[in-house]
Order: sequence, then C-alpha cells, then structure tokens
Amino acid sequence: MTKTAADYSWFEDDFPDIAEAYCLTLVRGLSPAELMSRLEGRPEAPLQGIAAVVDAAFAQYDLEEGNRQLVAMTTVGAWTLLIEPNGYLGVTEERALPASAEASWVSHFVNINGVGTFLWAENQVLRLCFDPMFPEDRWGTTPDELLSVMHRISFHFDDDDPETDLSSPAAFALAEHLTGVAITPALLQATTFTCATLKIR
Repeated sequence: MTKTAADYSWFEDDFPDIAEAYCLTLVRGLSPAELMSRLEGRPEAPLQGIAAVVDAAFAQYDLEEGNRQLVAMTTVGAWTLLIEPNGYLGVTEERALPASAEASWVSHFVNINGVGTFLWAENQVLRLCFDPMFPEDRWGTTPDELLSVMHRISFHFDDDDPETDLSSPAAFALAEHLTGVAITPALLQATTFTCATLKIR
C-alpha cells in the first residue's frame, strides 16, 4: 500500500532541527564510496544519529565559511541514503544529473523559507521535478507518470491554501513509493553514518 503524507508527519514533530532545512537523496546503483567519488567528497569521521550529524554540519559550515558542507550516508537495501542538513546538492540538476549515470536518483529538499524541490532522475535523465508545495507545476520527461499516486499521497492540488502544510511529508511518501525505502525514526537515530564534506561553492 502506498504511504501517504500522514505516515511521515512524525518527521517535523520529532526532528525539528533538520526538518526545517534538509535534502534527502536515495541513489540506487552506487555505494556510499562510489557516490562520494562522483561528488568529489572528502571523507570525514563517522557519526551516530542524525542529531550529531546536524550539529557537525552546522559546525562545518561555520568552519569552512559556507564553502564545504558535511553530508551523511548509509546503505538501505539496494540504495544509498544521502542526508544534507541545510543542503540542496541532491536537487541541483547540474550536480545530480551527471552523478546519476547508470543509477536511479530520488531527492527532496526544503529550506528554512519553505521553498522545496522534488527530483527524480534515471541515468542522467530528469524524469520529474517540482516544488512539493505547488505540485501542479511539474517538468521532466515523464511529469504526469506519478500524478495519480501524488493525489493518493495527499499533495495539495487545490487553489485554496491547505489547513496544514503536508508538502514535506508528502515528498517523503513519494520517495518511498519510488524507492521502496522507508525512512524511519529508528533509522535516523540509531545509524552510524559514513560522513564526508562536499565543496558547494
């Protein structure tokens, strides 16, 4: 059964430090080491739990004056999960599409201003991209392929403002639909993540 936005409402409640600004990417076909090689990452010490990752990411940002960003990775089944606190590389087409060669790439992002992006690519081809708050405006080679799923997940297509903004939880549910990977509180809290820093400027 397809998960809905309601199934991911816990993320903003339980992890507010990262929920306000994050990018989560799932990549099938590349190990964490292979993904970092493509993104020209610099290895850093592993960290346990998302709270430690968030703290280290903001410390790294200050240390590098915004020029490098700490990211965390782990393997989930056949996929590599890449977490960027306050990052956006996963939805940056100029970086994501080349890195998706011979791989599947599903990424979603939101910043502190509520601006978001959902990006799905296969082997350097952009299949779908849109802002989860405005799902009616989609682009890519198959912009309508997931339209019925998006309605079931609870993306808001009406002209009136929703009572509750579920765009970010809906993005999690759509990513799970495409990948089969469920992001859970236990995964975020208990995992010892492989970490690296990436040049962002």
